Amino acid sequence: MRAACVTTPGVVEVRDFPRPVPEPNQVLVEMRYASICGSDVHIVFDGFHNPELLGRPGYPGHEGVGIVVRSENSDIEVGRPVLTVPHGQRGGCFAEYQAVDASHVIVLQDGVDLRRLLLAQQLGTTLFGMKKFLPADTPVERMPHTAAVIGAGSSGLFYLQHLIARGVEVIVADLDKDRLAIAERLGAARTVLEPVESISDVVLDATGGVGADLVIEAAGYDLARAAAVEAARIRGTVGFFGYPESKGNAPFPVERSFRKSLTMEWVNGTQSEAGLLSFRAAVEAIDTGMIEVDHCLEKMFDLEDTPAALAAARDHGHGAAKVGIVMPGSGD
Repeated sequence: MRAACVTTPGVVEVRDFPRPVPEPNQVLVEMRYASICGSDVHIVFDGFHNPELLGRPGYPGHEGVGIVVRSENSDIEVGRPVLTVPHGQRGGCFAEYQAVDASHVIVLQDGVDLRRLLLAQQLGTTLFGMKKFLPADTPVERMPHTAAVIGAGSSGLFYLQHLIARGVEVIVADLDKDRLAIAERLGAARTVLEPVESISDVVLDATGGVGADLVIEAAGYDLARAAAVEAARIRGTVGFFGYPESKGNAPFPVERSFRKSLTMEWVNGTQSEAGLLSFRAAVEAIDTGMIEVDHCLEKMFDLEDTPAALAAARDHGHGAAKVGIVMPGSGD
């Protein structure tokens, strides 16, 4: 089979590999589509890789859909379409075939649009985040009026839609005008093109100097996390979704956070949620049209061009909200 692999840190190649053999309680999936997560970019280019997995086929891809072609689990039949949601350090989605634990596979309905349901993995992580940032049982009197989302990639645009559905006015910031155009179309109350404007200045202006009730950082940069703290009101909530920018300790405005008495939540480990409930809810949200995902499917690369796809993702998608990979078996 053909698969991409990280040969050395920062270098990705597409090579021939033997087809994986599933172990007990695994399934072999013929992949149709995969997409690139921000964490994949950090793993490939920023030193977050596992040295033992250099050269492993498909690593670090963990957002994918395909068809089961062999099953070593009695509950999952051959021929079923599936969403694969392995842990990031166990991912193998950037390959024609992937052996994945049955516990990290969600069986889909026959005849579904796999291209669109590919986004259920990323969407699921944001639904998991919302359970921490703004739980469904939040009392009316504690609901935020104004929120800010920093980062208008796929995750930030999903958070925008979640918040609008809850009746919150949302200001969105990003470095790219094309991404901000998508945010405007999806209903952002205002967009901020950094660094021409400052998200904290715009939020303070929009709230009479008070700040946002909720700020969600979905960019993965230390400067974005600092801006989130600055944009939040006193005793507001800041939700950190973005991946660490570098390993080890990082600069963070601790004193400012302390003075504001902020509530902070960090998101990690959606794949460990009992029953994979957030991923299942994401599948339903896409199926029913509750969440729009087509804007995340505009920049797709063939498997052979995975190195270029990862480079594009590192460069903010060249204005696209998401970068995806089309497998040879997709028929596209």
